[in-house]
Amino acid sequence: MKWTYPLNTKSQVNKVGIILAKTQKIDLEKEAIKILNNWRASHSYPLQIFRNRLEKFSTDVDKDAITVKRLKRVPSIIRKLREPKATKLTRMQDIGGCRAVLQTVTLAEKLFECYYLKKRLKHKRVKIQNYVLNPKPDGYRSIHVVYNYKSDKEQKQIFDGLLIEIQIRSKLQHLWSTAVEIVDFYTNQAIKFGGGKEKWKEFLRLVSSAFARWENRPLVPNTPTSEKELYQKIKELESELSVINRMLGWAHSIKPFERMKAKNKYYYCLLELDTKASKITITGFSKRLEKKALEQYSEAEERNRGRKEYDVVLVGADTIEDIKKAYPNYFVDVREFVKRIKYIINKRLT
Repeated sequence: MKWTYPLNTKSQVNKVGIILAKTQKIDLEKEAIKILNNWRASHSYPLQIFRNRLEKFSTDVDKDAITVKRLKRVPSIIRKLREPKATKLTRMQDIGGCRAVLQTVTLAEKLFECYYLKKRLKHKRVKIQNYVLNPKPDGYRSIHVVYNYKSDKEQKQIFDGLLIEIQIRSKLQHLWSTAVEIVDFYTNQAIKFGGGKEKWKEFLRLVSSAFARWENRPLVPNTPTSEKELYQKIKELESELSVINRMLGWAHSIKPFERMKAKNKYYYCLLELDTKASKITITGFSKRLEKKALEQYSEAEERNRGRKEYDVVLVGADTIEDIKKAYPNYFVDVREFVKRIKYIINKRLT
């Protein structure tokens, strides 16, 4: 298989990052996007190496673990470049990312401790962020490990230094993160990036604390420590925001897809979600069509740039079914999250 190699120096890539962070000139931006797309695509090979290892380690710990990989979306990269304390483009740690979702927090922590904390890899570990033991103020909980890729093979050393992020989550943590993305997309907010409406943010923070209680892990900062008070606040906000009804309505608005069999195996899948047309389009690519997949990903982003009702991502997994489980926000699968909220609402506390 032919992988995409970086065509520009790190200095050239960082200059492009500065252009994309500041420019309002469309012609300059188009040329910059070409360089950015190559830089992003060059992460594909090291990303696959880390994903293969993550899959092996995860299934050793939990036979039902789901692992996927993805290349960060261009709009997300540009948004990050425009943050006040933005890093250089070549130092962005999650352009290539892979994720493992395990059934319980205990299994997730076991995977992290046995294979990424204690085990030594040839790649340099550059950062660990344990948001399970130290939840973010917005409610995000997961474990992140960042590696600097290094190869023993001379022909692959061109990829040395590329950063790959590994996310390790429990099923509950994944349900919460998915809910945030669904709310953001369908209400045109940016809670995931620190924005959004205060009541929605508060609701999601409280729910994250409820999930943390169930996992017997630290609560989200500045949320009630009393279960009764926590549940009561969740009930009040759910009623005010009509969370359950709205989520179920979003789910019903998306037309089902039947063109691809769930058991078919693909190396990459391009997911395109269009809420205005109420549909999701899935295009599968075999292993030998990696370059074509990356090209169509870039073309789809450029074609729909600025459309708030449209979202696209290129992901890698073993089957369509695995993608549905790992990226339920693209299929608006809210059933499990809604089930948990109903449990909180219906629970009687004395």
